[in-house]
Amino acid sequence: MPKYSRGGSTKRRPQKVHSKGLIILTAVLIVVIAAVLITLWFVKPELYHKYLGVGEHTWSEPETKAATCSQKGAETKYCFVCGEVAVKEIPTIPHSLNDDGICTACGFDSNANVSIHFLELGNKFTGDCTLIKYGDTEILIDAGSRQGSAATIKDYVDEYCTDGVLEYVIATHAHQDHIAGFVGNKSGDTRTGILYQYEVETLIQFAGITDKLKNKPTEIYTNYLAAVDYAQSRGTTVYTAKQCWYETDGAKKTYYLDDAQTVSLNILYQRFYDEKTADENDYSVCALLTQELQDVTYNYLFTGDLEEDGEGSLVESNSLPQVDLFKGGHHGSYTASTDKLLSVIKPKNVAVCCCCGTTEYTDNPANTFPAQAFINRVARYTANIYCTTLWDESLESGYTSLNGNIVFYTEAGKLKLRCSNNTVILKETDWFKQNRTWPEYGK
Repeated sequence: MPKYSRGGSTKRRPQKVHSKGLIILTAVLIVVIAAVLITLWFVKPELYHKYLGVGEHTWSEPETKAATCSQKGAETKYCFVCGEVAVKEIPTIPHSLNDDGICTACGFDSNANVSIHFLELGNKFTGDCTLIKYGDTEILIDAGSRQGSAATIKDYVDEYCTDGVLEYVIATHAHQDHIAGFVGNKSGDTRTGILYQYEVETLIQFAGITDKLKNKPTEIYTNYLAAVDYAQSRGTTVYTAKQCWYETDGAKKTYYLDDAQTVSLNILYQRFYDEKTADENDYSVCALLTQELQDVTYNYLFTGDLEEDGEGSLVESNSLPQVDLFKGGHHGSYTASTDKLLSVIKPKNVAVCCCCGTTEYTDNPANTFPAQAFINRVARYTANIYCTTLWDESLESGYTSLNGNIVFYTEAGKLKLRCSNNTVILKETDWFKQNRTWPEYGK
């Protein structure tokens, strides 16, 4: 009879197999890799710097842009290995004022009556920012083009706003190139944005946003709303353009900048204060600044990025005067500054806040700012077109000044012009001669 073990059927336990060869191979690989890395550290240390960020930078010789009384300078250098750029700001130098209070270097007039400043924004991106000053009153319209522009804007505004108070701020519409500077960048527990850095008495903003933005808010728009909340917590009164036009909730259609009521900020009507649209530009707040002197009245028109339909409504809804200065609509786009508007306002001077020739929004050379179609329409009324900035791919920064900061100001009853770079009209610039044509019927 066969014998069975008490434990029933037996099972063979699997034996652990230790491969000495595998262990040795792994050790050899580790040693080889370590040897290669150590060798590279001594032979090619720049690879560690480039890809791991360790080691010292290998800097280029610094390129220096000298400071002037109207613009900060900069000392720029870059690392040959990792490409990092280091910029050291050079402060502006003091104005050289003569006995009449006028700077002999840049033409700055410390006694100017009304002054309107179209600002460069410290980068290659197109955007809007306009400072208006009358006496101790300052108005800021928009603050583009990027969050980093806030510091550039503040440096400029501080030359004119000495009490830290902006009496009026206008945010025309909810695009980054118009509101990013209101937000700024984080700086400790606060931000560098205009709505954080100044006491703002009255903020007038766009009456609506598109459904697209409402359903999927951009980060910059969300941060803008937070900046507005912060300003309100510090006492800022906030109205929409619609409230101003209908004069509801304490808002006014006209704000006077002096007791004699000779200088006024007038909020104009256009139909997208009441109607829906799929284009943020259509919501642009429009304003007319009027200055009445003893024997002359000056009018200055600002329309944000208002497009064709909005401009038509603007003409139909307001008694628009001929204007001495027009901020070119939508940065000189072919979609704005239409014949319907221009034929009424007949501008004598046009200031365009843009980076001329930039392909930021289009690759069509004819439509880069300022567009050929824009020039063709404006040319019927004036050759006095000025642009802030020029796109230049050959420069590391990607931009340089065209006219620079453009300033129109009144003095002794005359409207005058000064610019931080030059006062050459657009059609006489090299960029224009290479990229645009002046129509035969032009002024």
